[in-house]
Amino acid sequence: MKIAFISTRGIPNNYGGFEQFAEYISVGLAKRGHEVTVYSPHFHPYKEKTYKGVRIKHIYSSETWMGSSLGSFFYDFASLRDALKRDNFDIIYEAGYTSIVPAYIWFDVKNIKYPIFTTNMDGLEYKRTKFNKWVRKFVFWEERMTVKHSHYLIADNMGIYDYYKEKYGKESKFLAYGADVHDDYNSEYLKEFNLIPDSYYLLVARLEPENNIVMAIEGYLASKENGCKPLVIIGKTNTPHGKELVAQYGREKSIRFMGGIYDFKKLNSIRKFSFAYFHGHSVGGTNPSLLEAMASDCFILANDNIFNRAVLKNNAEYYHTVADVRELLNDIDAVVARDKDNFINGNLKEIRTEYSWEHLVDEHEKYFKWLLAQKH
Repeated sequence: MKIAFISTRGIPNNYGGFEQFAEYISVGLAKRGHEVTVYSPHFHPYKEKTYKGVRIKHIYSSETWMGSSLGSFFYDFASLRDALKRDNFDIIYEAGYTSIVPAYIWFDVKNIKYPIFTTNMDGLEYKRTKFNKWVRKFVFWEERMTVKHSHYLIADNMGIYDYYKEKYGKESKFLAYGADVHDDYNSEYLKEFNLIPDSYYLLVARLEPENNIVMAIEGYLASKENGCKPLVIIGKTNTPHGKELVAQYGREKSIRFMGGIYDFKKLNSIRKFSFAYFHGHSVGGTNPSLLEAMASDCFILANDNIFNRAVLKNNAEYYHTVADVRELLNDIDAVVARDKDNFINGNLKEIRTEYSWEHLVDEHEKYFKWLLAQKH
């Protein structure tokens, strides 16, 4: 099969979830003999034309001077134009929809019989509170247009699958992200960050309102654990909400903002040796950082919503409110004794079966073959 992945920031991954996915799946499919292309912006530090058997197409992106919000529209448009005009792909895989919709409409992809377009719908983007009211209205329009124009939809979470079925009567294919189980954890990494194994709470997230960081902080500060074990927050603090959080809580002795950590060996070791891990994401599908926490033996305390329950099932402690967090932490010793080992083992089993990259390469290959069979 000839398959193109567009709308990522390129491989090898040095950015985030879609890029990690594109790297693992494209390399896995290339090893199986498929002709795979990943579109990459010209500013990606990797300049070669191939990567582990995957062809890289470098496309000029105006993001460097226009900013990512606007520049990504032009980059996606140029990538899709190239894919349609210069190659004879069987399948075009679109990673997310928020900047491809104008190109979908311009090229009238719903009436193109070949190649086949399938779109990963990511999370409920219009609910992201980092967007103002008008941007959210626009993003909701984009969601409707993607459902209308894309040939097929992909949901990375059963909560997202149910949403598109109920709201639009549209079937999607459930295909998750993946994560690796590591064995190279090292508590020595913690010394750089002045952390002691099993003696801190951890939260790893983009510092955005919909990730409910305030809920975790306020619940922690109101609990008996405040002052006993610090709450360590990892994520870039230069977002508007990040700056608000640092201004409001940065002077609290037990709250430690660490900024972003991009050395995955260090980050995974910090996850592994945490006492408990907060996951507050509330509007996404399957969040890659949640899978990485599950793979790193974290004891997870999760915001209670359909997306997190679809992934964690019964292997987490759930909370709705600040009061729930406070009560959970006030009773944490009993909770840990009762549930920690079982929950960690349950999550590791899920990662090794449902979320292993090899399994997901299998699932994507089957899905792409099924797509092609619909056209014959």
